[in-house]
Amino acid sequence: MTHSIPTDYGELLGDVKQRIRSAQYEALKAVNKELITLYWDIGRMICDRKQTAGWGKSVVEQLAKDIHAEFPYISGFFAANL
Repeated sequence: MTHSIPTDYGELLGDVKQRIRSAQYEALKAVNKELITLYWDIGRMICDRKQTAGWGKSVVEQLAKDIHAEFPYISGFFAANL
């Protein structure tokens, strides 16, 4: 028994592919928003400590090492970036 493909199948396929692309784009935007918020919060926490507790370069360098040790699969948390 052979079933034929409906004539409007191409339209359905196109709609589904567009919906998938749209969902992927929205997910990427959400992830980027969270990452920007994370980086901003980390920077604010470090700046606050530098001002109130007199933290210096050595503390930031140690913080970068400790973050890397805990999260080795995440790049970018170098002392210069913090």
